Amino acid sequence: MRAAVVRKVGGPEAVEVLEVPLPEPGPFQVRIKVAAAALNPADAAVWAGVFGTLEGMEHAGLGLDAAGTIDAVGLGVLLEVGTPVIAFDSGALRPTKAQAEYLVVPLNAVAVAPEGMDLTLAATIPLNAMTAAQALDQLPLRPRDTLLVTGAGGAVGGYAVELARLRGVRVVAQGQPEDEEFLRGQGATWFVSREEELSEAVHRFVPQGVDGVLDAAALGEPALAAVRDGGIFVSVRVDVLPQPLRGVVVRNIAASPEAARLAYLSALAEVGLLTPRVARTYPLAEAAEAHAQLTRGGLRGRIVLVP
Repeated sequence: MRAAVVRKVGGPEAVEVLEVPLPEPGPFQVRIKVAAAALNPADAAVWAGVFGTLEGMEHAGLGLDAAGTIDAVGLGVLLEVGTPVIAFDSGALRPTKAQAEYLVVPLNAVAVAPEGMDLTLAATIPLNAMTAAQALDQLPLRPRDTLLVTGAGGAVGGYAVELARLRGVRVVAQGQPEDEEFLRGQGATWFVSREEELSEAVHRFVPQGVDGVLDAAALGEPALAAVRDGGIFVSVRVDVLPQPLRGVVVRNIAASPEAARLAYLSALAEVGLLTPRVARTYPLAEAAEAHAQLTRGGLRGRIVLVP
């Protein structure tokens, strides 16, 4: 099978598509024939060397989430071959991952795909929606509490706005000016442009400061300043965590697979309560160019590889 991998640390030009052995599922694992695999900033961290030099590895695979159909199952698996699924392929560096023609993952990382949804769209759900959902778990907000979501026009931020709305939380969504209409449609109570000074703009709507922040844009201290004394701050990146001040609790979110939650998120997407977005698709053979586009940014929605 073909898989997108890196053999050395570098830039997106380090991404190659190689012929590699077809993986076999073990007990409580499934093999998925991949229909689409999303690109995420964590992929860039692999070829940039954030997770290490790849020393001792012939190559490292890329990709954290995918959608496709079950192709083979291991012992103890009740899901049937041919079932459309989504998968959150987390974990350590491995020779192949989701950006490949086939993917083997444990049952805990799989859920049935949203019925009737194109698998290219469905592939953008697992990592980003799970990150948003688990981040909200770290923000024990009640109905009518207030939440600032930075980078709300992005994948994690957009899902966070929708999931917070379902919890009855009032959301201040920060994004580019062109994001305002979309974010209000997703349930944001207020909108703040990235062109404004963040804390000042938030306090205009919530004078005492918001109860919590989900810092999906990894802004750090400027976002912390928008939280009330004793509030909660959660970031998607540990390297930009601000120092806790004024009794604010500061936390980091690193999403992990959770089958029941993934099934819930899939069901929400199926009934239109979560909005997957694809910015651009590339064939697997053009993986290096897709990763180069990822570094250029500026897109709304995920880049997706299609084997």
